[in-house]
Amino acid sequence: MSAGTLGVVVVGAGHGCRVHVPAARNAGLDVVGVVGRDRDKTAKRAARVGVDLVFTSLEQALKVPGTDAVIISTPPHTHAALTEEAIGAGRHVLVEKPFTVDAAEARRLQALAEHAGVVALVGHEFRFSADRMTLRGAITDGVIGTPRLATFVGHNAFAAPLDLRMPGWWFDPAQGGGWLGASVSHIIDAIRWWLGEFDAVSAELPMVSDRDRGTLAEDSVSARFRMTSGCEGVLQQSAAVWGSLLNLFRVAGPLGTLDIVGDTVRLSDADGQRELDPIAPPATVDVEVGSDPRNPFSHIEIPATTTQAQIFADMIAGTPIDPTLQPASFADGVACMEVIDAIRTSAADGGRVVTLKGQP
Repeated sequence: MSAGTLGVVVVGAGHGCRVHVPAARNAGLDVVGVVGRDRDKTAKRAARVGVDLVFTSLEQALKVPGTDAVIISTPPHTHAALTEEAIGAGRHVLVEKPFTVDAAEARRLQALAEHAGVVALVGHEFRFSADRMTLRGAITDGVIGTPRLATFVGHNAFAAPLDLRMPGWWFDPAQGGGWLGASVSHIIDAIRWWLGEFDAVSAELPMVSDRDRGTLAEDSVSARFRMTSGCEGVLQQSAAVWGSLLNLFRVAGPLGTLDIVGDTVRLSDADGQRELDPIAPPATVDVEVGSDPRNPFSHIEIPATTTQAQIFADMIAGTPIDPTLQPASFADGVACMEVIDAIRTSAADGGRVVTLKGQP
C-alpha cells in the first residue's frame, strides 16, 4: 500500500477540517469523508476544504470502500468509544491529544490496538517541529552532559478574556477539558521524549482568570517534577496571563545549557553561546495563514501535522521510518495520561508529591 492510495476518514469537523484534512492531503492521503454530529455544519466545513462526503457517525463512514484509517479529532471524552470502534473494524487510527480522559482508558485502548495489530498513534505532532527535534538531538548527543535541571514556563492570554468562545467541553472537567489536556499534554510528551520517564510530581491546577474554579476546568498548570534519571524540573503553563507571550524551555547539565529561543536552539557553555544547526523534518508545503482570529495557530499546526500524517501513512505501508522521526504511540499516550492523572491527583490533595508507577 502506498501513501497515495491510503484512504482516511476524519472524525471531527472543527480542528479536523481546519488542520487534519489539509495535513493529510499534504502528505498524499485521500480524505474519504468527514464525520460530525451536526450534518449541516459538518457539510459546510467539509465543503470549505473540498470534501464531498459527510457522515453523522463513524459507523456510516466505515462502510465506504477505501477507508483504511481513521483520524479522531473530537472532544477528549469521546476518544475511547470512537477509537474502540475504529480498531474493532480493523482500521488504523490516529487520536488527537489528550489521548483519553484517564490512564485506565488509555491502557485499554493500547491493549486493543496491540491485539488487533493496527498502527495506532497519538497526535503529538509538535515532536516534528525543528526546535524540539534539535533540542532532543543535542540532549541525546550529550552536549550538556546528563540533564539535571529543566524549566518549562509558558504564559499567554488566550483564555484570559471571559467572553472567549470555545466548544462546551473545553472548560468541562467531566469531558476532559482544561489547559492540562488541551495544551500541557504536548509539553508532557515533549519532556518524556527529551528526558525519559517521570518519577514524581507535585502540582496545582489554578484558575488565573476570573472564572469559577469550583465548577470549571483549570486554565493553568503549576508543577514541580522529578524524572527517573534524577533531573529536577518546573512546569508552569497558563493560558490566562495578560501581557506579552512568555516561553522558556531550558535544560541544564554539568557541561552546558540548552534553550529554545524562538524557532532556534541555543547552547551555552564554557565557550560562550551559539545557535545549533537545526534538525528538521522533511519539508512540507507552504501554509497560507488566513486572517480569521479564531484560527491563529494554523501556520504552526499544519506543517507538523503533515509530517505526522506522512509517518502514519508510511507505517501503515510498512515503509521504514527515519529514526529521528518518532511519532507518539499508544504506549506514549498511556505514559502521558499517567502523568496527567498524577498531576490531577496531586492538585486535588493540596499539591502532595505523587510517585508514578508502571511507566514503560
